[in-house]
Amino acid sequence: MQFWIIQGLNSLSLGGLLFLLSSGFSLIFGLMRLANLTHGAFFMLGTYFAAVALRSFEGLNIWITALGVGVTVAAMGGLFERLVLRRLRANPLGQVLVTLGMSFIISDACLMMWGGDSIPVPTPRNLQAPTRLFGFVFPTYRLVLVGCAIAAAVVLYLLLERTRLGAMIRAGVDDSQMARAVGIRVSNLFTMVFALGAGIAGAAGVLGGPILSAYPGLDADMLPLALIVVILGGIGSLPGAFVGSFIIGTIYTFGTALFPELAYIILFLPMIFVIAFRPQGLFGRVIA
Repeated sequence: MQFWIIQGLNSLSLGGLLFLLSSGFSLIFGLMRLANLTHGAFFMLGTYFAAVALRSFEGLNIWITALGVGVTVAAMGGLFERLVLRRLRANPLGQVLVTLGMSFIISDACLMMWGGDSIPVPTPRNLQAPTRLFGFVFPTYRLVLVGCAIAAAVVLYLLLERTRLGAMIRAGVDDSQMARAVGIRVSNLFTMVFALGAGIAGAAGVLGGPILSAYPGLDADMLPLALIVVILGGIGSLPGAFVGSFIIGTIYTFGTALFPELAYIILFLPMIFVIAFRPQGLFGRVIA
């Protein structure tokens, strides 16, 4: 019984972290039809920034750090989209190759600057004490991370459904040509959405740091999970990203614990079946 409860809570915390990572990825994929392979590198960059900032400035709040890192990575993502990706708008394969190359550049830059050793990110002091649930002890920070994911889902939902920017994003996702016809500057919208997705990934890297630590290869570990979440939930679907994150978090956690030698088979099989039998995902629409 203890095993199932602990692993269930671990799957919730991983699902929350995956949503923070994949929500921005889903927005970029849904609007730009671009599989942004730099997304995992933005996440890793946020984790390294958090490790350096929190260890260098004693008393620095992790929430303020997440906000500052998110803005910084968002600015980097916006510049990358405007200066590089915009020039390759008519070349989808070139966009994918460029994002892949930028991912390698960021990864090697992190390795050169911070070395090959893992750098732990300290857990906030007020969240270090464990929480007792159902008679079991569980890290408080992991539960708070689930709450952060739910809060982020609510904020993103309100942004997409209750604001003018959200209406333009939804119009661009549904029919970019019609959006241009009614006066929406889709090119600027691309930059804003790419920057927003990159910023969310950077902030997610900060919040995931106390659980994962900063280490070379973190981007390669997290990016496939984000890809699977987006494919399972549906391209451009925020509810799909939310539900898909917790499904993949559960499958990955229990698959690794119960069948470690088959973990990747268990993880990738659902993606294969979704692509084969429901390519639009659980909550997505068929893309013409």
